Amino acid sequence: MSNKGYKHTHLEEDEASESSAPGALDFDTGVVVRSSVFSWQRKTLLERILIVLCSLLMLTVLIMAIVLATKDSRPNTDNKISQQQKSQICRECGDIIPIIKTNYSKKCPTPSPAPPSSTPSCPGSPSVCVTPACVTVAASIYNAMDVTADPCEDFYQYACGGWVDKHPLPSGHSRWGTFNVLWQENQIILKKVIEKSLNKSSSAAEFKAQKYYESCMDVNKTIEKLGAQPAKEFLSGIGSWPEQNETKNFDIQSLVEKIKAYGISVLFNYWVGVDDKNSTVNILQIDQGGLGLPERQYYLNESDKKVLNAYLDYMTTVGVLMGGEKNATRNLMQNVIAFETELANITVPSEERRDEEKIYQKISITDLQEIAPFLNWTRFFHKMMSVTNITLAADEPIVSFSSDFLGKMSALVTSKLKTLDGKRTLHNYLLWHMVSSLTSFLSKPFRNAKKILTEALSGTTGGEELWRYCITDTDDVLGMALGAMFVKEAFKGDSKQRAESMVNEIKDAFKKNLPRLSWMDDETRQAARDKANAVIDLIGFPSYISNHTLLNEEYKDLEVSAGEYFKNNIRNLLFVVRKDLQTLRSKPKKNEWDMTPPTVNAYYTPTKNEIVFPAGILQAPFYDIDFPRSLNFGAMGVVMGHELTHGFDDQGREFDKYGNLHPWWNNQSIINFQNRTKCIIDQYSQYKVGDNHVSHSSVPTM
Repeated sequence: MSNKGYKHTHLEEDEASESSAPGALDFDTGVVVRSSVFSWQRKTLLERILIVLCSLLMLTVLIMAIVLATKDSRPNTDNKISQQQKSQICRECGDIIPIIKTNYSKKCPTPSPAPPSSTPSCPGSPSVCVTPACVTVAASIYNAMDVTADPCEDFYQYACGGWVDKHPLPSGHSRWGTFNVLWQENQIILKKVIEKSLNKSSSAAEFKAQKYYESCMDVNKTIEKLGAQPAKEFLSGIGSWPEQNETKNFDIQSLVEKIKAYGISVLFNYWVGVDDKNSTVNILQIDQGGLGLPERQYYLNESDKKVLNAYLDYMTTVGVLMGGEKNATRNLMQNVIAFETELANITVPSEERRDEEKIYQKISITDLQEIAPFLNWTRFFHKMMSVTNITLAADEPIVSFSSDFLGKMSALVTSKLKTLDGKRTLHNYLLWHMVSSLTSFLSKPFRNAKKILTEALSGTTGGEELWRYCITDTDDVLGMALGAMFVKEAFKGDSKQRAESMVNEIKDAFKKNLPRLSWMDDETRQAARDKANAVIDLIGFPSYISNHTLLNEEYKDLEVSAGEYFKNNIRNLLFVVRKDLQTLRSKPKKNEWDMTPPTVNAYYTPTKNEIVFPAGILQAPFYDIDFPRSLNFGAMGVVMGHELTHGFDDQGREFDKYGNLHPWWNNQSIINFQNRTKCIIDQYSQYKVGDNHVSHSSVPTM
């Protein structure tokens, strides 16, 4: 007789006493093997119920098997095209759509104006794509719709109403869309890869990313225990804040140098970047800066008074956490805001700075000394470059984008230096910006203080889960190392090659449309065609992150410890500044990425004539190699086309195909274009946001 047994997972401890039959109980696994002979009466009520349910389930499976077998025995009604062939057709015939509609022709339409040879022959292909990917995405599209709405009355509600209903605005967010949802999904993937145990095949850079993430998660609550202590110890080498006492010995040169060493934006911004007029060299660049709020209007518009008040509350709260007395700190910070308001008054609005040709000015350190004499600029740059082996002479070229601002700012600072109150205000202004940059690295009371300002700026108060914040933070600090983990998990197969093919098709479509632009002269049209041909496209991720040696080299100078979140970030501030300055004598790298692989976004760089699409956005619902081409072009294709046309908008058209600031539109084409766009400008100027008409400042963005 066969000694068949069955397996039964223990549900109650007392069941173990019943297992004296042959096939003893395995206490390690919790699995019982019994004889096939048993008595119904000896079964518990729970066992009897489970036996009945199992019997019903087996009967259901049997019936389904019979039905499927019957269906499979029928003749193939799709002209005997196999499921594999259907899948291939869906990939090649881009105009076959998922099963939302069924009234399309079975013939794959030939894309126009592409030559017939470029279109796959699809005789007898089905009108409906029925691959798993098509069915899934069709359901997604349908669920995003509100079919109860009248599209003639409210097409947005008809097309997107279902999505809006199913995605209420989460706490802590002032806006929510597909980009946000995809980033959250990418975060889940990143959490999975960074929290698992890394093995010997992982790079040292990936181990650093994992350590940094652990320091942010702070499972031992070290950050909370330390409170303000890390910031106080750090500031002991720079200056006290908030400062209430007289500052007779205030040395603005020394303090600006100490703070700028960490890359903090005070009074002005400087960096090393590609020379707009010679894309083959890097050059020092300087620009306006130094405001604590995102835009100058927050200081100047009466309607933004609540933002300014929230900013003051934020500053005061942080000052108290650092040991200051509340009322005294508030008065000191009011003086700082008054100074920043003066800076805002001389700051040029962003809409007046879109013409790069007008704001670009190449000067020398000697020239800068005459423009803004409040600092010894030779000493300043010598101090900044001391972290490299690069020396600068007085004639070192610098590109200035705001010489007028720098002159006015210098005069403003010089006037403050004439009084003790002015010196104290400058001291507190400079140190406030240093402290403000540290609040995210400190305990919860500091992070909560910033929410005061966030609520006034965006109308939101909530925050995201700690692990999500730490994923984003790790991406900011060690994004290429984290990206290496991401692409191994989520960007496989020929995703990169398919995306590159899409970009090429979009470029071709753009070029084929140029002859239809009657307002554009032939010379400008040819220059546009040449520039489109020269556009470099970077897809997915930089290749070097797959090479451990090169990836480790990227972060070799960044020290990371799992238990030192504050110190990790201080070290990173210095690391970023040093890494930037070290490029001054190096040639710009054409294929260098300014965005990390997991990022859900894309960008165009005019000085490189380069469009970049990270792996993070090359995910569903924007892109999937199993989607019909129509959907990939309708989603990711829009993003690709958007970035491509940045090379030809009001700013992109000022840069030639080599990435040099060299306007290539003829004057007549510019006049013709402006005449065409005037009606659009006039139309949008009639629209209102609240009680105000849309500003004519939209003109420069056309």
